[in-house]
Amino acid sequence: MIEIAEEKTREEEKKHDKVTDIRAIEAPDAHDFVFGLDIGTRNVVGTVGYKTEDGFHVSAEVSIPHKTRAMLDGQIHDIQRVADTVKVVKEELEDRMQFPLKDVCIAAAGRVLRTVTTRVEMNFDEETVVTGEDLNNLDLLGVDQAQRDISEDNPRYHFYCVGYSVMKYYLNGELFSHLEGHKATRIEEVIIVTFLPEDVVDGLYSSVERAGLSVANLTLEPIAAINLAIPENFRMLNIALVDVGAGTSDICITRDGSIIAYGMIPHAGDELTEVIVQAFLCDFDTAEKVKIDSTISDTVTYSDIMGIEHTVPAKDVWALTDPVMEKITDEVSAKIIELNGDKAVAATFVVGGGGKVHNFCLALSKKLGIAKERVALRGEEVMKNIDFEQTDIAKDPLLVTPIGICLNYYEQKNNFIMIHFNGERMKLYDNGKLRIVDAALQAGLSTDELFPRRGKEIRYTVDGEERMAVGGAGEGARITMNGESAALNTKLRQNADITIEASTAGSAAVLHLGDIDEFKTSTLSFIINAVTVRCPKFFEVNGVLEPATYEIKDGDKVETRSFYTVSQIAEFMDVTISKDHEILVNRMPADMNTLVYENFNVEWTISGYGDENNEEAEADTDLSPSVPAAGEAEEPEEAETEADAEASETDEGDEKAAGTGAVFSADSNLGPTRPNTKRTEPLPKAGTAISITVNDTPVTLTGKDSYIFVDIWNVYPFDTHSGGGRAIVTTINGAKCGFSDPLHDGDIVKIYWE
Repeated sequence: MIEIAEEKTREEEKKHDKVTDIRAIEAPDAHDFVFGLDIGTRNVVGTVGYKTEDGFHVSAEVSIPHKTRAMLDGQIHDIQRVADTVKVVKEELEDRMQFPLKDVCIAAAGRVLRTVTTRVEMNFDEETVVTGEDLNNLDLLGVDQAQRDISEDNPRYHFYCVGYSVMKYYLNGELFSHLEGHKATRIEEVIIVTFLPEDVVDGLYSSVERAGLSVANLTLEPIAAINLAIPENFRMLNIALVDVGAGTSDICITRDGSIIAYGMIPHAGDELTEVIVQAFLCDFDTAEKVKIDSTISDTVTYSDIMGIEHTVPAKDVWALTDPVMEKITDEVSAKIIELNGDKAVAATFVVGGGGKVHNFCLALSKKLGIAKERVALRGEEVMKNIDFEQTDIAKDPLLVTPIGICLNYYEQKNNFIMIHFNGERMKLYDNGKLRIVDAALQAGLSTDELFPRRGKEIRYTVDGEERMAVGGAGEGARITMNGESAALNTKLRQNADITIEASTAGSAAVLHLGDIDEFKTSTLSFIINAVTVRCPKFFEVNGVLEPATYEIKDGDKVETRSFYTVSQIAEFMDVTISKDHEILVNRMPADMNTLVYENFNVEWTISGYGDENNEEAEADTDLSPSVPAAGEAEEPEEAETEADAEASETDEGDEKAAGTGAVFSADSNLGPTRPNTKRTEPLPKAGTAISITVNDTPVTLTGKDSYIFVDIWNVYPFDTHSGGGRAIVTTINGAKCGFSDPLHDGDIVKIYWE
């Protein structure tokens, strides 16, 4: 984590006895050092150490008080003065360690923290072994969901995640304590996520940056403290941890193996000190020393602002501070009970300097209504696995939070990165896998603005079956990062300059009745004078007969007719039925309005074919079967027209059904109109169709002259929301591609999650 300067020669190291002692256990290049800063209201504590299997080793620690009250109630008021103190701590640690410190872990007090509890899940396509990466992605889903929830509730403010804790895990719907290594199709977690306002986070960042440091990790002080004060095996118990600092008292509650709540009250040790300032007429630093000395000595000596020295019993100091201490423990106990579901906890651990004041733990136990032995300071007993390489450091409750900040680096690395997005400065929670799409979503861009949108679709039904005609494809978002073309899944870089021009919608869908497959292929067959005649089915739209040129509208109900009338058959065949002859349908008398269904037999006598006054035409086009005279050989019947001849060659099945070689065929593109009717307007251009393979599944793209990768979403069912924070991988013919890369006939496409 920390860049280490080039090793000095052994001769140079001998000049630095402290450094030699620190490095005696292991060489610096054998492990990563972690630099943690506890920027408190009264002091800045810096810790440098490293973690091994045996525990955490503190190589160096420095505590420097603020020269002025640059911080109040845990919040930075004077950024530059805090930065000056941080710089002094940094330089002293560098002098002891003999290498530069560049990256730092910090923690924020919970003065204005907000918490969100949410439940998220991640599904797998098939039973899968749960990995640590899956759990990290599940955590990210929870953080993202909580971020959306708090942004919706507080639209005028920007909040940043500073820590989270998983409360419960579920495996296929059942409660589990640990998921890694188990097989599952669905995993879930209940997660509590903590947030701080933008100004608090920015103040911390600005202070350390002005001191020449970069933030490697940001957490919350109670989260840092609990890592050390309440081991994981204790968290099955209902325990409260209270970190009493100078400006705030931060609280967290554990139960059933996890942290269930965070809280804070804006009262702590400084209020005790301020009472002493007023009563003893001394400056704040002197009063702070009086407060501390009163906890370890029977008498306290100090000088007031007049230079007069005083020696007073410690009991006199307690008399001043006890009323304030009672007020603080009142509020702490009330907050604990509130966070714990309106009931007291089983035990309470206290850390931080403010908790060392006289009778603090005793008063808190009374307010909580639990035995005094169950409210205690946590210090040396929780530092059994902490090795201090500086012999002058005592294991004290004051050190729980500084060391916890370092340990939190190994548990949750949650830094922020800065970018410029469409001209605006943006800070993002960095999980190590940020992509441009993450910045776009945080900026409020919807998926409709990122991906090409099809025009308005038409939804309709055909014989009760729901159908949809899709609109035209739009253009995808145009994305650049640092002036170069980029894609939504391009990894974000610190200080990147990103611009996105929103995607566009395509044209609205247009569909004519004649474009429906059934209209082109559905026919009815009738036997007319022993000749099989195939006619296109009639189509009704919302109960009204419509031609092929009818433009279908959203919500239309299309139904196919399964019959013709005798009159409609005659019109279709362009014949005139003789008025002097009877009409038979299935050998029963009929008229022009009789309904004729599939394979019905119709017999009639026509007076002409297209011209009822032309007797020669009538003789030539009589469709009634000829009966040979007795004794004459039956000769093959010739087709009466070219259409009949073509039908005879192409439909032997119909020939057998009709008992003759003559079949009257219909153009399937013609609607309920006369056979010679021609289409007066062309169908919409269909475009060029291409065939590709997506994840081993053949698909066909139609309707456009050219295609890009995102067109696949229209024909291939890939759930783009099921990644659980993982990056989507897209390839064409084995090479990685973007969403706007072109597609060609025969391409082999792969889409999957990392």
